[in-house]
Amino acid sequence: MLESPAVPGVSRSAVIAVAIFLVAHLALLIGLTTPEKFVFDEVHYVPAARQMLAPVMSQPMLNPMHPPLAKELIAASIATFGDNALGWRYPATLFGALAIVAIYLCGLALFSAQGPAIAAALIAGLNQMLYVQARIAMLDIFALGFGLLATAAFMHGFRRERPQAMFAFAGCLFGCAAACKWSGLFPLGVCIVIVAVIRLMQGWRTLFADPKPDDWYRPELWPSLKLHHIALCFAVLPTVAYLAAFVPLYGLSLPDLIEAQRRIFADNTTTAIAGHTYMSAWPSWPLLARPVWFLFDKTTEDHVAAIVFLGNPLVAWPALLALVVVLRDFIVARRWDAFLIAAFYFGPWLAWALLPRTLGFIYYYLPAATAASLALVYVLRREGLPRWLLWAYVGVAAAAFAIMLPISAAFIGTSMKGFNRLMLFQSWI
Repeated sequence: MLESPAVPGVSRSAVIAVAIFLVAHLALLIGLTTPEKFVFDEVHYVPAARQMLAPVMSQPMLNPMHPPLAKELIAASIATFGDNALGWRYPATLFGALAIVAIYLCGLALFSAQGPAIAAALIAGLNQMLYVQARIAMLDIFALGFGLLATAAFMHGFRRERPQAMFAFAGCLFGCAAACKWSGLFPLGVCIVIVAVIRLMQGWRTLFADPKPDDWYRPELWPSLKLHHIALCFAVLPTVAYLAAFVPLYGLSLPDLIEAQRRIFADNTTTAIAGHTYMSAWPSWPLLARPVWFLFDKTTEDHVAAIVFLGNPLVAWPALLALVVVLRDFIVARRWDAFLIAAFYFGPWLAWALLPRTLGFIYYYLPAATAASLALVYVLRREGLPRWLLWAYVGVAAAAFAIMLPISAAFIGTSMKGFNRLMLFQSWI
């Protein structure tokens, strides 16, 4: 049985992961408390978190349409740092930093080298999508952090003879992601489909005519993984982790737990009728066709404080070309790394096409957009390309990030002329 190449220097990798976390966390903290008022959907989630801190929970429960874990984390932060902008937003910076670390860990699993893994983390962090979402008290960054850490665990277990421990860890983290927002279930669904397809092909005794070490499917994959292991890792443990988040609110009352799930299901599967200024459809998200203005304050006659959820165009658009190469290598060359990158990009994005809700926003694309950094590194480190090309691209992404920063961070701000210059297309306004 072939194992994936060993991750270089576990202790060294741990040190680098901690360093990435600290640098990312500190970067996300700069100017975090500007503005000191609610931004966009903070108006929904912060009051819900406040309600959880009351000695006796008032009724009706605020924001029952989403599971409670992310709001509980915001509530814990408010209890620690106070009911202010820092208290509301601080835990988002933690999970934004964790998401960047998770991309680094995914890179280690896929590329078995420190350089490309670090580059993937940098590219993910230089995408304004993650930066903006990690500085606001919304739910998406919490689901992203848990979900990417779970994805990293799954990727590290994928090529092992005994993946049970990694798969079990992934299952627990996926349950936590779903306990923040139900869209956290999408990458778990990707894992379930991957395992089901491989087990089905093994049951059919499928063989490739010219088997290769890098094939995404091999008939001898996971010889010790049994059906009860799969059920435990991808059903039982996620369910337990998910339901545990409800215990502080409902105790062990089964009727209350069931009713809470019914309300979440009803609210998230109802077709939205009313429109929204910044709504957009899922096919348009990779093109950055319609951003969301989280904040636009005219502080003086010619100065604005703006937070636009848009994404770094020099990351988002090149990633689409990289994904074409990834798909080609998965289909033609059957490469396992290309297979996993494609699965965890297209799965969380295309899942939105299956939902009946017509009200969508580009920040739903955040998990796929973050995973796309792995596709860029995959292509830029291909054999035959100079090693400096990957790092030159990181530099280009950093320059584009700096240019877009005045409309991504309210504490910087820009002039009206500068704002209009960065709004490249009419659909961005």
